[in-house]
Amino acid sequence: MTIQANMQEAKTHLSQLADKAVDGEVVIIAKSGKPYVQLVPVNQSDRTPGGDSKMMSI
Repeated sequence: MTIQANMQEAKTHLSQLADKAVDGEVVIIAKSGKPYVQLVPVNQSDRTPGGDSKMMSI
């Protein structure tokens, strides 16, 4: 399902819209009635401190 909100609605309900995006919904924010941006979740990977240490040198 796609959810579309205007800028004012997005400001008021950003947390709820972000939760819906994380749950897999397509969330579009419109500006002047036209699609402007899409909220997408950030991939949460298992990160290990120092996991990239072999890729960098200082």
